[in-house]
Formats: sequence, C-alpha cells, structure tokens
Amino acid sequence: MTTLPAETDAARTDPLAHDAPLPGATVRQAVQRVTRRATVFTGRASRSELWWVVLLNALVWLGAGALTVVAARIGDAIRPSRSSDLGLSPGPVLGVLIVLALLTLYVLVTLVPLFAVSARRLHDANLPAWWLLLAVVPGLGALALLVLLALPSNPAGARFDRASTERAPVEGPAST
Repeated sequence: MTTLPAETDAARTDPLAHDAPLPGATVRQAVQRVTRRATVFTGRASRSELWWVVLLNALVWLGAGALTVVAARIGDAIRPSRSSDLGLSPGPVLGVLIVLALLTLYVLVTLVPLFAVSARRLHDANLPAWWLLLAVVPGLGALALLVLLALPSNPAGARFDRASTERAPVEGPAST
C-alpha cells in the first residue's frame, strides 16, 4: 500500500502550484498560470484561464494589424510610392516588415504556452490533448476545436492531473 504525499502549505495557499483548474481566474491569474506552466501539458485549466489568454493574443494581433497600417502610412509619407514601383517602395515595405518580424517573434514565444494551456483546457473537459490536431484540419477543424475548448469542466478530467497518475500504483499479476 502506498501513502499519498502530504500536500505542502504552498500548494494549499498558492492556486498556481497545482494541476487543478482555477475557475473564475482573473486576467492576472490566467497570465501567471500560463507563464509559470508554459511547457506543462499535464493537469487542467479552466475556461477563464484559456479565454483570457486568447483574448490578450487577439488584442495583440489587432494591435499589430493597426500598427502595420500605421507603419505603411508613415513609410509612404516618408517616401511615396510611384506608379513604377508597383506600390513596393522601401518606405512602406520596411515598416510593414519590421512589424511582421516583431509579430513573428511574438508568435514563436507564445506558441508553446498557448498549446499547453489548450491541452490542459481539453483535459478539464475530460478530452485528450490529441484533439488539438483538429486545428490543422481545413475548414471546420478549427471551429470544432473552439467548440471543444468551450465545453464545461468535467470532474472526470482529474485523471489528467499528475497527482492522480502518481497516486494509482501499477500492480502486476499476483504470483502464487
């Protein structure tokens, strides 16, 4: 018979310390949990944890789009395009390329944490993280994934927590 490890005081007081979801997470809590557990694909995440991060990413993308337009306008004002340039003078293109380079860097930095929190969100709905592969299916795959990510919590999803997998000892066949 195995004994369960005693829960530490830090795990009881710090909602960021364990695998359980944090329902009703604030923006700050969601960002903290995502950054602290950026590469953790075990455990669960509440809907608020995921959707706050998705909202912040959408705002960054909208800001980058607006910044791209502004950069193109400023670049065109500095060095206007001529009809012979086909609209590709260095002024507007350089500003747009800088914004796109920064956005690419942002995507590379946030891609793994976004996948991790999405996997944990699927675990909270008692679904394996393999459902994330729906995102690569053309057409309705991404929409189906959005529906799965929006499903309510399922208590059976606790099977994806590290503590529950460490708790269940694997016993071999009894020898006689």
